[in-house]
Amino acid sequence: MAVRHQLIRRPPHAVWAVLADPARYGQWVVGPSESTPLEGAWPEVGSRLRYTLRLGPWSTEGVTTVRHREPGRELELEAAFKALGTARIFLQLRPWGEETLVVCDEHPLRGIGAALHNSASEALLQLRHRGMLARLARVVEQDREGARRA
Repeated sequence: MAVRHQLIRRPPHAVWAVLADPARYGQWVVGPSESTPLEGAWPEVGSRLRYTLRLGPWSTEGVTTVRHREPGRELELEAAFKALGTARIFLQLRPWGEETLVVCDEHPLRGIGAALHNSASEALLQLRHRGMLARLARVVEQDREGARRA
């Protein structure tokens, strides 16, 4: 399991506001573009987003489904890619003074990603999480700057 954390200089409700906005999904998740809600009100349990994942000239469609949520505290997602299988992504928001410690835990569930899961793929997940959590921090903390100007 790839587990990584990031301290974000905003309270949990500010982090949750970004996680709960389907239009901002591509701003903090590494890879997806052209995100479109499929069904349900994101991030209600069972709601889904479709997006395109591009890596150079290669692209595939993915769907992410909300499997569990505790508003302001936890968001558990299942990302599905036809060719690669599915993965579980669990985000936990922990208050840390006036800031938020975000813990991300991801692992493959089904398909080729699960069958070929090893220490090398685990290292790649760690790199992806480093980028994703840094992007999430940037998006949330920029909202803070916008709030100061308002």
